[in-house]
Amino acid sequence: MTSFFLLFAGFLASGVPIALALGIAGTAYLYASGNGMMALMLPQRMIAGVDQFVLLTIPLFLLAGALMNVGGVTDRIVTFARAMVGHRRGGMSSVSILSSGFFAGISGSATAEASALGSILIPSMARQGMPPAYAAALIAVSSIMGPIIPPSITMIIYGVLSGASIGQLFLAGVLPGIAIACGLLLYASWRARRDGFPVTDRMSARERLVQTRRTLPALILPAIILVGIKAGIFTPTEAAAVAVGYALIIGLLYRDLTPTRIWEAMIATALVSSSIMFITAMASIVSFVFTLEQVPTMIAEGMLSITDNPWMILLLLNLFLLILGMFLEPISILILTMPILLKFQALIGMDPVQFGMVVVLNTVIGMATPPVGILLFITSAISGEPVTRVIREAVPLIAICLAVLALVALVPQLSLAIPGLMQ
Repeated sequence: MTSFFLLFAGFLASGVPIALALGIAGTAYLYASGNGMMALMLPQRMIAGVDQFVLLTIPLFLLAGALMNVGGVTDRIVTFARAMVGHRRGGMSSVSILSSGFFAGISGSATAEASALGSILIPSMARQGMPPAYAAALIAVSSIMGPIIPPSITMIIYGVLSGASIGQLFLAGVLPGIAIACGLLLYASWRARRDGFPVTDRMSARERLVQTRRTLPALILPAIILVGIKAGIFTPTEAAAVAVGYALIIGLLYRDLTPTRIWEAMIATALVSSSIMFITAMASIVSFVFTLEQVPTMIAEGMLSITDNPWMILLLLNLFLLILGMFLEPISILILTMPILLKFQALIGMDPVQFGMVVVLNTVIGMATPPVGILLFITSAISGEPVTRVIREAVPLIAICLAVLALVALVPQLSLAIPGLMQ
């Protein structure tokens, strides 16, 4: 398998997109290892990788988020968060974190969240006297909540590949998402006091009530999804369709959705969805190669030769996923490593839902971790700050997310309490 990893690393270093690097390296390895005839099966494997009904939730949830965004919901969420916490010292930093949490319940995508909120909030924080690099880092790390607070595209992929309940995974993400938000809010408050960020005027009670009324219809979407799935009213796929219909209704009620904006949302959704499905199809090739060469068994045996302590295995697994997350995006990681992950889940005896949360947290934290954290590059481009400065500001924020990851791994109730209550 060394030749596969060398080929894959070489393609990535030369700038080949991840999806093509996965597919070409996997195909080349089959020919190099004398299994060239197996390559004839690859088109069938690619189609089988994406021919799953539950994957329809991805474009539907993305479309719901895009409709909310072009329909003015993003601006309403920011205004609502400002009404709640904008009066605090350095209030726009707290507004950014709360807005990320609220928007996470709509988009399910970290990159969409960083792009949508970053363009609004990074300039606002800079105008309030905060360093642009700090503003960019705060948006990048806060956007990690996008794939954690339901709905979550990453959790859908994990559920499809592992067989875990997507509804249970959605519920399991609520408390970890809130924990990350609380940790970031505490840091933002401390940073505001230390650096003497300015204080803005508090909105009147009447203004706060008005903003709450304007935003509430959008904020209850996650509750509709979660309650509907757990009550058996609809499946995750049907929930995604309900989310699209609800987003259309909200946009029409707000009178911000026009045919042109709906068309823009559909185009954006098609582009993102096709890229996700293409990555999924290409990664299926590598999954086939790994299964053929019994890579999961080899890695499991190698790790067991180091230690058979479940806690040490869990620690090594976390380090393995965090390192992968520095270079690959979550969907590729899940498809590549799922056979390995399922073996380790059985070895350590962790609840499948809790294990899913640990895996998802590892992969999404990597999106804000250097050297290839895509969220850092998105917010760096929006702010105009060098990515090295953004990375320096992001380090303590990433440490908070890692602390939450440790708690989720060590304290089962942090991820299992709400699923247990809803059973």
